[in-house]
Amino acid sequence: MMVFALGMAWAQDNQTPPSDSQAPQQPVPAYGQENAPAPINENPPLSGMDLPSLQEHAAPLSYLQPGATFSESASTNIGNTLGGSTFGSISRGLGTLVLRRLWSHYDLALDYMGGVGYYNKGGVGLRQLQDLGLEQKIHWKRGQLSVRDSFSYLPEGNFGAAYGSLGSVGIGGLSSSGFSSFQGGGGLGAFGLTPRILNVSLAEVSENLNPKSAVTATAGYAFTHFYGNDLNGTSFIGSSQVSAQGGYNRILTPHTQIAVAYGYQGFDFSVTGAAFHTHVVQGMYGHRISGRLDLLLGAGPQLVLTDTQSQVCSDPTIPPQYCVAFGDTLMPITSRNRRVGVAAQARLRYRLSKNNLDLRYERFATSGGGVFAGAQTDLVRFDVEHPLSRVWTLMTNLGYSHNIRLQPLTQQQIQGCTSFQNPQNACPANDATTYNSGFAGAALHRYFSRQWHGFVSYQFNELAFDHSFCVSGVPCNRISNRQVVTLGLDWTPRPIRID
Repeated sequence: MMVFALGMAWAQDNQTPPSDSQAPQQPVPAYGQENAPAPINENPPLSGMDLPSLQEHAAPLSYLQPGATFSESASTNIGNTLGGSTFGSISRGLGTLVLRRLWSHYDLALDYMGGVGYYNKGGVGLRQLQDLGLEQKIHWKRGQLSVRDSFSYLPEGNFGAAYGSLGSVGIGGLSSSGFSSFQGGGGLGAFGLTPRILNVSLAEVSENLNPKSAVTATAGYAFTHFYGNDLNGTSFIGSSQVSAQGGYNRILTPHTQIAVAYGYQGFDFSVTGAAFHTHVVQGMYGHRISGRLDLLLGAGPQLVLTDTQSQVCSDPTIPPQYCVAFGDTLMPITSRNRRVGVAAQARLRYRLSKNNLDLRYERFATSGGGVFAGAQTDLVRFDVEHPLSRVWTLMTNLGYSHNIRLQPLTQQQIQGCTSFQNPQNACPANDATTYNSGFAGAALHRYFSRQWHGFVSYQFNELAFDHSFCVSGVPCNRISNRQVVTLGLDWTPRPIRID
């Protein structure tokens, strides 16, 4: 059915290829008494969430645009399990809605995508896919208030998901993958098929003290809930995170800016006694050329404070596991640990002609992606978009995360570790100290007509634990490899102007 739909769409385009005006659908600018556009900030503060636009300046738009995406994927490891090699297919049907609404002092942006995916594997079947991004800005003469929320309900992790699995280009632009890992956005790699909720809520105030100085203050809350276990019975560690950051920014030249920022993170987990806190101070340097270049470099010290809960016998000569046998009693104790390290980030976004390049590196403490109760994470992402012609576009993406366990699970935590929906099942009880997750992919996107676009993509994913994952050194499955080929079709009608 997918091939037949693509053939019909291609036939519509055989007579006349779309012109430049047909390819990217741009709504008609909406001006009016209540739609006066806010001034565009060419160089927003480095310590804030806003990024300078690399697109050519266009009039602000108010519009509503529905759409739909249909795709068929073939996977070499449909269950995404460690050591798995079961071939299967995934069919997805998604509806989309994009809303942009401008007033004189308010901007509203909403991206929604929802539908179902059918996994051709026993015990899985239909799964919901939901993704919602919301942003509201309130402007005044010298500053703004920005409130953002990203919500998703997915059957598997979203780190390196195959192109088209959650919609094509331009869909989900406000999703959590665009947030920094410091705030809890995005994934760190995952295995198994376990429904999960990921939500990130952020509020930020920025104020210009004078034409060259500005301050920002950001507060956020993020959480991850896992529902049930994967097909092998493994459950995962849920987490919640609060974050706060304040920064002072100074413009040195029209293209150069520096900043200093302080950040706080507080983590809590579905296993008892696994909470920890971090304090981060960073110096930042930015170089920006409107419409072409955005460079950010930042680094500074990071202090991790960990309180580990455990139990010992009242008689210190008796091991805890033999307390009951020897008629002794267990006593709870708290071990306080401090670890000083380095937090860093770097970002390069570049536009040359019509080519777009995005390279990012981040080093922060994170929630551990449901596998560890906290991790020190190094994260790299690289995305390139290159138009081959008026109707063909090539996209490539690479990603890698290296995650070091920040705190081991004690025996008492392993025994009491629970998932949110299955309190009798233990969380991943292994002695792994690190895990690495990476992906690489490429996609071809083609405009068939004003409303129909097609794509084909290939993606390779791998998640690997270190050798300590296997108990007592006995060989075991500690690596999950997956290859996915996706064929899809997008329907994007003309935007509806909102006056």
